[in-house]
Amino acid sequence: MEITLLIAAAIKIGVFLGVTLTLVSVCVIFERRFSAIIQDRVGPNRTMIPLSILGFKKDLALPIGGLTQPMADGLKFILKEDFTPSYVRKAFFWLAPCMTMVPALITMAVVPFGSPIEFGDLVIPMAVADLNVGPLFIFAIASLSVYGITLAGWSSNSKYPFFGGVRSCAQMISYEIALGLSVIPVLMMFGTLNLGHIVEYQANNGWLLLPFWGEGLTAERWWMLIPLVVSFFIFTTSIFAETNRTPFDLPECETELVGGYHTEYSSMKFALFFLGEYAAMIIGSALIVTLFFGGWSIGFGIDGLLPTGAWWVSLLHIGCFLTKVTIFILFFILVRWTVPRFRYDQLMNLGWIVFFEAALINVFIAALILAVPHIGYLAFGVCLAILLVITGLLFAIAKSAIHAPKEGTI
Repeated sequence: MEITLLIAAAIKIGVFLGVTLTLVSVCVIFERRFSAIIQDRVGPNRTMIPLSILGFKKDLALPIGGLTQPMADGLKFILKEDFTPSYVRKAFFWLAPCMTMVPALITMAVVPFGSPIEFGDLVIPMAVADLNVGPLFIFAIASLSVYGITLAGWSSNSKYPFFGGVRSCAQMISYEIALGLSVIPVLMMFGTLNLGHIVEYQANNGWLLLPFWGEGLTAERWWMLIPLVVSFFIFTTSIFAETNRTPFDLPECETELVGGYHTEYSSMKFALFFLGEYAAMIIGSALIVTLFFGGWSIGFGIDGLLPTGAWWVSLLHIGCFLTKVTIFILFFILVRWTVPRFRYDQLMNLGWIVFFEAALINVFIAALILAVPHIGYLAFGVCLAILLVITGLLFAIAKSAIHAPKEGTI
């Protein structure tokens, strides 16, 4: 039994790394082609697989519309000179790219990407690590990536990377608070921190934001949609800030910081920062899908009609999960070419004054809705009125504390 579990774990780790790293490379071609469509241009379409051994110019090549562009980009980075400036702090300079990439890969290990498979009496969950503290593990490990970016800026011994590293540290810490608070109503709703149980509940009783079957049709679930939609908006926006994606890409703002914290990097060290960013975008999309859109479940009561534990059902669920994740990856890319970049003071005000307070108030509203069967509607109305008054006062105080930057300072 133990050997079987070890073999299953090894297979899951291999599949997990293979699929994640493949998705990272696919995200590159997604971004380039999707950006080209938005900007009304062609994009990469000429990269081919050479069929020649001799290497002559007129040899045949396999035209596949530029889909091998990620392979060409990876080969280009590998073959470029790995130059380390003489004035950097070398040990930390070399460590920083790894500390950006590795946390993003580790966090994906607790996300269930398919329904469990049964082999006799053995049930194998489709997650590398089926932890009972899934969201806490993800937030704890993901927060380590800020050290990589901060180290990259500090160890470069250059002002532009240093400013980019400081910005990233402040930005990620600011939005981690709102990110964590926005998940609390979701966890209160399910009463568990196990991501596998959360997905199974949504498969049987309706996705969190689409509760159209099972217990999702109850009045309590429909009232809970109000704080859950707010949680979804805050969580998704905070993911943009945590992954340094536009419009929150202030740490690598070209117009102000040349290239940001990775200005002094070249070759594969430079590529690891972007691979880490895309890996973080994938885990962010996977977490959004898992918490709010049913994870691997097909939905609408179809999962209950399928046999439990069959291998082909698990493959179907894996395909459904990857489809949902792909949709949100395309959404990340779409936002990049739709929303302009925030000014730095606007970014910090949004995180501390708007999102932090909105997420905190949202937790109390969700708690009140869940407590209605125990306290009654009268107490609920009184508490909600008091809460709204306090919210208005907090926003008024916060708004009066905002000082517009003086002309020429930003």
